[in-house]
Amino acid sequence: MNYYPTPLESWISKLYLSLGVNEPADIEVKRLARFFRVFLYYKEVKTMSYELGRFRSITIDSRLSAPEQHEAFFHELCHLIRHAGWQAGMMPAAFQELQEFDSRNFTRYAAIPYHMLPAFDLRDPDIIVNLADTFRVTRKLAQDRLERISYSSVARIRERGPEFDYLD
Repeated sequence: MNYYPTPLESWISKLYLSLGVNEPADIEVKRLARFFRVFLYYKEVKTMSYELGRFRSITIDSRLSAPEQHEAFFHELCHLIRHAGWQAGMMPAAFQELQEFDSRNFTRYAAIPYHMLPAFDLRDPDIIVNLADTFRVTRKLAQDRLERISYSSVARIRERGPEFDYLD
């Protein structure tokens, strides 16, 4: 299966590699928070991010499971580094939906980065469990990441037509 990363996936992988994040164990939330100058808190409140001037913080709901906390961090980090505006304020619904869509994509790519995928056999029947355990994410996110890869590959095959040799 041929798969080519999106520009966002490529950007995340290049960033990770520049930080020495080469394998799943290197994806450390505290390290990434420090790099982006984000204060990180765990409290029994709804997960949220906050920015005022140069101050940035992410508060993660401590009642979530460890994989859910991991995913919540990436979702909120995306809001801080890629988005503008306060969603709870006067932001139009369509713009808020667009930011949420982008944050979901960012979470998939940052939690299971493209440059680490070649180490896995994506045809393994236990791949969803393996990815979820290795990257410390929910099985739902691992499954969603694999489905996106599959959809993207199928779309490219259809684009190129039946004469295109898509077999590895």
